Amino acid sequence: MKAPAGVILAGGQGRRMGGADKAALRLGGRALIDHVADRFLPQVDPAAISANGDPGRFARFGLPVLADGPDEGLGPLAGVLAGLDWAAGAGADTVVTVSVDTPFLPQDLVPRLLMVTEGMTAPLAVAAGPDGIHPTCALWPVAIREDLRAALRQGVRRIGAWAEEMGARRAFFPDGETAFLNLNRPDDIARAEALLAGGA
Repeated sequence: MKAPAGVILAGGQGRRMGGADKAALRLGGRALIDHVADRFLPQVDPAAISANGDPGRFARFGLPVLADGPDEGLGPLAGVLAGLDWAAGAGADTVVTVSVDTPFLPQDLVPRLLMVTEGMTAPLAVAAGPDGIHPTCALWPVAIREDLRAALRQGVRRIGAWAEEMGARRAFFPDGETAFLNLNRPDDIARAEALLAGGA
């Protein structure tokens, strides 16, 4: 099976970080997006970044930068839809998304998501750990994009609830609480720095 396409979701507004661009936040002297890219990009092909604003800030990656378009401001599902539309044009059947604020992503994230979807006509899976699901880290079938477009128009915003309503399976990661740690607040950065120093 060919590798799925991959999309880094970097369109969040960082409200709990004082409106900071999360992709550019520093961890261990490097931007968050660099940590995510190192772990994620080797697992997917092709890849893109979902983000609004100036795409030039991601030029060093040489990847397409996908704006939300008319769905801007509608949350991570809008980024997923932008990724699915791009992937459809690239001839991909599936897309794996990850969030730009999860710097400790598993380096076997994609194969484990694929494994739990074996036998599904439209493979859909979300990452999960002991602390629950992490639906921004998920495998989506391109075939679901019109359903998602309709859901956004109907006011759906909760990515996890929608994925599970659509029949998503869970890929369980025992270390998920660390692997999918979201850096949402300044104290999360301090925790991540400690984890990084400890070899996470």
